[in-house]
Amino acid sequence: MTVSLMMSFMTIPFKTVPFITRPCPGFLLSSLLVPIVTGLVGLCALFLVISLIVWYFRVRPRETEFEKARRLLDQQMQTLRTRFFQMASTSGKPRGLVWTRTDWKRDIAFARDLETGLLTAFVGIEIAFAAIPGSDMEEVAAVGQIRQASALFHFRDGRWGTGGKALFNLTPPEAIERLAGQFEPVTQG
Repeated sequence: MTVSLMMSFMTIPFKTVPFITRPCPGFLLSSLLVPIVTGLVGLCALFLVISLIVWYFRVRPRETEFEKARRLLDQQMQTLRTRFFQMASTSGKPRGLVWTRTDWKRDIAFARDLETGLLTAFVGIEIAFAAIPGSDMEEVAAVGQIRQASALFHFRDGRWGTGGKALFNLTPPEAIERLAGQFEPVTQG
């Protein structure tokens, strides 16, 4: 009889055993916590990465407008020189003279326009002229003399430009000093 009871016990389907069919109370809780904890860890990691990126861009030294303008002036100087010569030589100034050559100096001074806030570069140049044939300047002996001047360049909307304006007989620092009511010198950012 004991053997048949044992046998009958063994033949009972596994799912009818009460203590195995009930899920463990901790099992349900742990199966829900895994995705929740994983999601929270992922969100924390994402928050940390975003915080580090924001911190990096706020704390790292940024190029000031003046530094950017100075760098761009160096990069664009050849194009600006050509543009300046084209505009200045077609302006008709000085009257009766033709621009023949400009020699660019290393002398550069920066100033900010007090009214508009535009950054302006005063660049030293030497200009050679020739008299227009038939003009009243043909007889003037000083026409062939090289003239010292300051070429003006303006920084607007992240770009340098020129109107072809030259301030004759003034070095860049002298030009800024002469225009003290209109410009203030800028030495750094």
